[in-house]
Amino acid sequence: MSELLPEIVREIQESIAVKEKLAGEAPELIADAAQMIITSMQSGGKLIVFGNGGSAADAQHFSAELVGRYRQDRKALPAIALTTDSSALTSIGNDYGFDTVFSRQLEAIGKPGDVALAISTSGNSPNVLGAVSLARKMGIATIALTGNSGGKLRSHVDLCLAVPSDSTPRIQESHSLIIHILSGIVENAMSGESRVDDTPILEPVSNDRVSKDRFPKDKDAA
Repeated sequence: MSELLPEIVREIQESIAVKEKLAGEAPELIADAAQMIITSMQSGGKLIVFGNGGSAADAQHFSAELVGRYRQDRKALPAIALTTDSSALTSIGNDYGFDTVFSRQLEAIGKPGDVALAISTSGNSPNVLGAVSLARKMGIATIALTGNSGGKLRSHVDLCLAVPSDSTPRIQESHSLIIHILSGIVENAMSGESRVDDTPILEPVSNDRVSKDRFPKDKDAA
């Protein structure tokens, strides 16, 4: 088994390197994403999360951290993953095509003031792009978790968190880290409690500021 050790060490070091780059590039974006979610929830909105494959698991992970708990006991927070209802997924896929499995559900439960969080390592998944396009038409703020290039998704969301890597495993590992960071910030803000290190809770910002000033929308959404 000793011949496996160099490869194991390489994988660990590669993951660390990506997270170190993320630490240098993404903190402000993560803070803005958290504040978009907090602003929505404080105004009666909810978080709607979706993605395919490993990103579906991440969507469910994020929703579960908020509906259940992350680190502290508090009121349940409004979040839902569009990847958990097998009857909806299979019926929509069968009747309308797989590209609509998220947009059809979003149409049913989304409303202005919600936040849609799309997860796609490539940024090019047709069903994810379709849901983002519909979200914008419905007046729903949009956030993307994606990989290095961001794909088509980058230009079609209000805020794009692109992990600086082209490796799907490394991107997904960083998505999990981002989800944990967002869960902690949102939980602290919505419960009204300070963090363990007494770092001040971030003040909410409007979705309009993030959308207009930092990430202007492209009129030709995919």
